[in-house]
Amino acid sequence: MVALLSYTLTDAQFLAWGWRIAFISSAALVFVGMWIRLNVMETPEFRAVKEHNAETQIPFFDLMKRYPGNVMKGMAARYIDGVFFNIFGVFSITYLTNTIQISRTQALTGVMASAVVMCFFIPFFGRLSDRMGRTKVFFWGALITSFSAVPAFWIMLNNADNILLLWLSIVIPFGILYSSIYGPEAALFCDLFDAKGRYTGISFVYQFSGIFASGLTPIIATYLLKTGGGQPWHIVGYVLFAGLISAFAALSMGKGDADSASDRGLQKAL
Repeated sequence: MVALLSYTLTDAQFLAWGWRIAFISSAALVFVGMWIRLNVMETPEFRAVKEHNAETQIPFFDLMKRYPGNVMKGMAARYIDGVFFNIFGVFSITYLTNTIQISRTQALTGVMASAVVMCFFIPFFGRLSDRMGRTKVFFWGALITSFSAVPAFWIMLNNADNILLLWLSIVIPFGILYSSIYGPEAALFCDLFDAKGRYTGISFVYQFSGIFASGLTPIIATYLLKTGGGQPWHIVGYVLFAGLISAFAALSMGKGDADSASDRGLQKAL
């Protein structure tokens, strides 16, 4: 949406009022999300909990009592998701316009193209995780995705006059490789908790971890760019660090954590 607006508005118009159009337009997604939620059936596990009146009165306390380890593993696994998304989806726009000196419209077009490509690869990797296993796909996805920052920023730094290569340096790591962690992520987190605490568990892991993984990343990246003398390698190191943390968090989940939590919870509910 922002990329499309940048094609039709001047910089002054966009900064004065144009940026609000994207936020106002997103209100339509509230109704789309509501329609989906009202028409999606509950899982058999959750229906079993409801039928046997096995709900937890204060699910957060119950969650922290029964699954503190899985909460920490889930938050650590979420790290690369938040960091990589904000580096390539947010910070890269500033880096390309201020450091590489291409236009804001060109930078936004690269991110927009990545989003389109991502729409196809997220379900692909989600389906792949159904076949190969959540932790396996997520583990390799976290490693490969984080290491893709090395060639991506090298291309950005050395090909300022080749807009096609600059776009590919965003589309391949962000549109394709990032999907390998985002595609299986929801099911990976889902498998960490039983039906009684699953909604609370997924929400807490995703949102609370997002404070550190997502919210602080643009600020950290700006600081690292300064400490690196305008070179991106400190930022790349931060991405690699996040990738290693998330990969080994997924590895530590193992088959036992991810596949049996829901089964044990359902047996207790029944």
